[in-house]
Amino acid sequence: MSEPLVRFTELAGRDGARIGRATLNAPRSLNALSLEMIETLTARLETWEQDPGIAAVWLDGAGDKAFCAGGDVIALYRAMTDAEQGAAFATTYFTAEYRLDYRLHTFTKPLIAWGDGIVMGGGLGLLAGAGERVVSEASRLAMPEITIGLYPDVGASWFFNHMPSGIGRYLGLTGAQLNARDALLLGLADRCIPGDRQEAVLAALQAADLARPAEAVAEVLARFEARETAPQSPVLAHLDRLQAMTQVADVATAVERILADTSDDPWPAANRERLAGGCPITAHLVWEMQARHRHTSLADALRDELNLSVQCARHADLAEGVRALLVDKDKQPRWSHRDVASVPRRDVEAFLAPLWPAREHPLQDL
Repeated sequence: MSEPLVRFTELAGRDGARIGRATLNAPRSLNALSLEMIETLTARLETWEQDPGIAAVWLDGAGDKAFCAGGDVIALYRAMTDAEQGAAFATTYFTAEYRLDYRLHTFTKPLIAWGDGIVMGGGLGLLAGAGERVVSEASRLAMPEITIGLYPDVGASWFFNHMPSGIGRYLGLTGAQLNARDALLLGLADRCIPGDRQEAVLAALQAADLARPAEAVAEVLARFEARETAPQSPVLAHLDRLQAMTQVADVATAVERILADTSDDPWPAANRERLAGGCPITAHLVWEMQARHRHTSLADALRDELNLSVQCARHADLAEGVRALLVDKDKQPRWSHRDVASVPRRDVEAFLAPLWPAREHPLQDL
């Protein structure tokens, strides 16, 4: 019998209280989120939210490498071999994923996400939505969609705007990897706890007085917190320069400045390389989506992201990017445009064109 893709257990606490534990269980794919995993997790969260015996929920990933490395773009790629099938699958997949993200953000019980190891793309959407977002000294966070011709979604159009000015733009344009201290400084995480303390934290939660669960969870996590174990922050080290590169009038200028940077520090150098080989249309979508959602709600951003994600599935660059990076692995994508400066405005507007009337939008009820 095969292992479940999400493993659910209920841990006994004091006085009959229980802690629901959901473990993403696809370690070979670094716990990448399949549609089945999304639907299964959503259903169980709904059950636990309504169950008065469940005091809190814990979300983690199986294996020692990743919490969740993103969405199942391989399944999306296979569906995109047929244009209509690709758009239909993308609509189903992204609707389910963004509903799950929204449920996490609005969950009414304490929900702890243990973001140890790799946390990328859709995994960052899960972490961002939790009430208590825990990272470790081994955490590596990123939204590297520019490498495959997508764009930072799962609410990033909204939560990137809550960072210091220009930093969300830089992260989206370069797919820069963040460590635990970066995550704390940028508001993507609440606590840093050593990765080897996971089971000890769970045991302490089971022993805690969960009659007031939010206070009990916060007290236990604070007891184990060890921010001094987090590495030094490359974002903080380069903050002024990153902001100078991205606090400009247009995306072409920002890209030009990032690529012209002469720092030999390995972190910005890797970011420049990722941007240089990335999808030109993605750079425009990063810029547009953050501008559109500077002052909107999370629900508004997710609705707009659903439209854009399905549009991406209808265009060639996403399939080409997944092919080059993850299927054939030749890392030689043939993008539709030569560079960011050569992308016509009409092509950007075609991606942003609405697919549904407002009243028929699949996420209109958020």
